[in-house]
Amino acid sequence: MLQIDLAEALTLIAILAATGAVAGVISGLLGVGGGIVIVPVLFFVFIGLDIEEEVRMHVAVGTSLATIIFTGFISARAHWKKGSVDTALLKSWGPAVAFGVVAGTILGGNVAGEVLTLVFAAVAALVAVNMAFKPAERVARRMPKTPLKEILGTIIGLFSVMMGIGGGTLSVPILSFFSYPIRLAVGTASAIGLIIAIPGTLGYAYFGWGLPDLPPLSVGYVNLAGLLAIVPLSMLTAPLGARIAHAIPPMALRYCFAAFLAITSIRMITSVL
Repeated sequence: MLQIDLAEALTLIAILAATGAVAGVISGLLGVGGGIVIVPVLFFVFIGLDIEEEVRMHVAVGTSLATIIFTGFISARAHWKKGSVDTALLKSWGPAVAFGVVAGTILGGNVAGEVLTLVFAAVAALVAVNMAFKPAERVARRMPKTPLKEILGTIIGLFSVMMGIGGGTLSVPILSFFSYPIRLAVGTASAIGLIIAIPGTLGYAYFGWGLPDLPPLSVGYVNLAGLLAIVPLSMLTAPLGARIAHAIPPMALRYCFAAFLAITSIRMITSVL
């Protein structure tokens, strides 16, 4: 049975609260829902708490998705006020993203934790390389038409929900490839995160329901203690990230995005090895 003394509990709460503050800034800054920070932090915290390997990554992913419901809403609202959310794209892409989320939740809820970890690390590494070394675009590209457009939306939903992220990790590079301004891509991605996080959270709660060896205060693969420790500061700091995104040069925003993905990927790969 998991036992934590008072000092350990307070330290854990402080770590998770600080994680929430950083995740909120990154959510607003990069449109990634904060999961790119929350998932690895929760993963390593659960290692320190001796949470069973079979459920460790699943709980990190499910809890991260739950936090994105709150931070994604605050971030999306901040970007909406600045006019950097493409509502037409949301309407046309939403059903495909949602379909991918359903498929990804079924997969993520039933595969081994190591699979989720490697998916997270591999996708993060690929996107980091793309964002860091992508040459300046000289040819304007338009979003593809049906069915390729829907396929892209499905891929974003599927892999994002398996990684426990808000969708920006994939949608920002894809939108950038199709000549979306980086700020518009980030703002739209923050709204896409809500389409991913809400059904994803419900799915992970369902597939983890009643399993043994879950951390205390867990509803399926969603840990309420982690959720309550992370969300308050992340909601407060998400608007700050959105303001920073509109104040710094677009290339600096791109490199910032790539750096966080690269660091996260390395950490997750080393944890598996």
